[in-house]
Amino acid sequence: MNVTAASTPVSPTFMSRWRTAQPWLGTLVRLGLAAVWLAAGGAKVGDLAGSGRAVNAYDVMPYDLAKVIGAALPFVELALGVLLVVGLATRLAAGVSAALLVVFIAGITQAWARGLQIDCGCFGSGGQLAAGQSPTYGPEILRDLGFLVLAGFLLIWPLTRLSIDSWLEKK
Repeated sequence: MNVTAASTPVSPTFMSRWRTAQPWLGTLVRLGLAAVWLAAGGAKVGDLAGSGRAVNAYDVMPYDLAKVIGAALPFVELALGVLLVVGLATRLAAGVSAALLVVFIAGITQAWARGLQIDCGCFGSGGQLAAGQSPTYGPEILRDLGFLVLAGFLLIWPLTRLSIDSWLEKK
C-alpha cells in the first residue's frame, strides 16, 4: 500500500496538543542540558590543570594549546549552563552546545579508533587510565549523542516557558 504525506495528514488535535506541550517540553530539555553543562564545568573548574591534562590525553594538539583549552573549557560550559538556566540566547547556547558536543564525540571516537586508554574527562578527572582500567567510549558517545539531540531540539524550538527569551518575545 502506497501511503503519501497528503493521505496521512497530522491531525489538528495532535498539532494543538503539540503547540501546548512543546514549550513545557522545551523547558525540561533546556534545564536538562543546563544541568549537564553546570555539572561538567563545575567538576572541572576547581582543577584547571587537570582539565588541561584531560584535553592533552587526546593527543591531537600541542600540550600548551591543550592546557589553554582545558583551562577555558569549564568556563565555557558554566556560561552555557547559566544561559540555558535563565533561558537567554537559548538558540545561540544550543548552537554552541551542539558544536562542542560534535567536537567531544569526534574526540572520543578518534581516541577509541587510535586505541588510546583514556578517561574522557567530561565530568572532571580525565587523562590516562590506570593499568587494568578500561575506557567506556561507547556509552560516552551515546550519552553525548543524547545531549546533542537535546541541543538540536532547542535549535529548532528555542522559546520555552520560564525563560528570558520568551519574556523578551512578548515585549
